[in-house]
Amino acid sequence: MARVRYGARTGAEIAAARTAGSRLPDIWSTGVVAVWESDPDAVAAVLPPPLKPTGRALVRVNISKVDLPGYPLGAGSFAVAAAHDGIEGWYPLVMPMTHERALIGGREVFGEPKKLGEVTVEREGLVVRAALARHGIEFVEVRGAVSGPLPLPEPARKTDFYFKFLPAVDGSGDGSGFDAGPVLVHCVRNEKVRKLERISGDVVLRESMYDPVADLPVRELVGITIGEKTTDQKGTVAERVDARALLPYIHQRYDDPQQILDGPPQGSV
Repeated sequence: MARVRYGARTGAEIAAARTAGSRLPDIWSTGVVAVWESDPDAVAAVLPPPLKPTGRALVRVNISKVDLPGYPLGAGSFAVAAAHDGIEGWYPLVMPMTHERALIGGREVFGEPKKLGEVTVEREGLVVRAALARHGIEFVEVRGAVSGPLPLPEPARKTDFYFKFLPAVDGSGDGSGFDAGPVLVHCVRNEKVRKLERISGDVVLRESMYDPVADLPVRELVGITIGEKTTDQKGTVAERVDARALLPYIHQRYDDPQQILDGPPQGSV
């Protein structure tokens, strides 16, 4: 009988896949990063406990093209500064990806808020334009011109915070709305940069009911850069979190808040 591909894999095949995944070569991306100060109350409002605001109400958007061999990827992240247990990092609200493969792995393993979307990174001479779009709405655009090189930073360790959870099958679970207790994940990335340039430009946030990033306005632009970098990453469960405290925030993960409920939308047959 021919191999049934949905059948069980052998122990040797599973071990080989894990070994290959642990020896990935450096994968370089070209990305535009913009950081700005926003409304402190707005930044605090989007942070589920136990995350807390930092000393500055910073917002960061990262828009990149990743050089995966034979499988180029557009990847984006829109995040706010956050702190947990003495560690400062970033809490992403939405992470558009151009391929399902990158989306599924991040959501299922780390709890990343990834969604399918369109990612644009364009450069013509000194002119740069980068954007994130979903549902036909370009909700973030970064545009400007390269104004000069920047010194290469030393390799850096950076942390992103994610919440990993599954809504309850019956809509209620143990009363918390989840099948099991949600967890807070620390995802630590070691980042190396081989090229970095400053951009003089601006950030445009457009209204979208699906990605309401316009609620985090640009009060003061800290800076915009374009660069080439590579990172590795490792996630750990930092703690189990209060399910009832997290429940009011899980709509952040979905385009339609009704998706988290066990029932059809009103008016459906």
